[in-house]
Amino acid sequence: MVAEANDKSPIILVVDDDREIVRAIAINLEREGYSVLCAYDGTEALELIAENDVKLIILDIMMPRLDGLSVLMKMREGNNIPVILLSAKSEDTDKILGLSIGADDYVTKPFNPDELIARVRAQLRRYMRLGDINSTGNKDIVSSGDLELDITNRQARAYGEPVHLTATEYKIFELLLTNAGRIFSSEEIYERIWNEPAYNVENTVMVHIRRIREKIEINPGAPKYLKVVWGLGYKIEKI
Repeated sequence: MVAEANDKSPIILVVDDDREIVRAIAINLEREGYSVLCAYDGTEALELIAENDVKLIILDIMMPRLDGLSVLMKMREGNNIPVILLSAKSEDTDKILGLSIGADDYVTKPFNPDELIARVRAQLRRYMRLGDINSTGNKDIVSSGDLELDITNRQARAYGEPVHLTATEYKIFELLLTNAGRIFSSEEIYERIWNEPAYNVENTVMVHIRRIREKIEINPGAPKYLKVVWGLGYKIEKI
């Protein structure tokens, strides 16, 4: 199913085995002017991702044939489309696992439709901004030791090799590297990157920091650059 919308409208894929939930989300997204694709299991979702220019995915975790986390893992092998997970459970373990695999955000069922739309907008703004090849940003190369960031081309490198970051990971990396040596609390990182007030966000930020560390450090267990300053926050060493 594809909603009728103008060609410039971003395509959002909604994936859930509960057709009523999919329908409700689709109606709200269409009212906001988005085009909507719908899938009811993970296998169908991967087919639609391969065939369409999807800009964002709202993905349920528990589904038949192929669950949401498996879909996410397969996607992240070569795709950085923003993913908002839907979870019927409230336990932090589900959220942390999803974030560690590569999700950008999560919403717990039952959810407020307005909150979901706000999160969609925030993720799309970030993703579209990062993907805009006509962006006229700072042309400088920012670096610290073996870490480098080409802001114009949105390209991160570590030890001379390209680093493939999701949109959220990129923004955190950009914040810390362009302010190398400065300590940012979890709350400040969250408010700057997610553009919303921070409440109990330590786990969310921690998981993203861990994923970035695994991509930029030779030995993530003993990081040279991306450090935790206990009781204060996180920083990238200025070298």
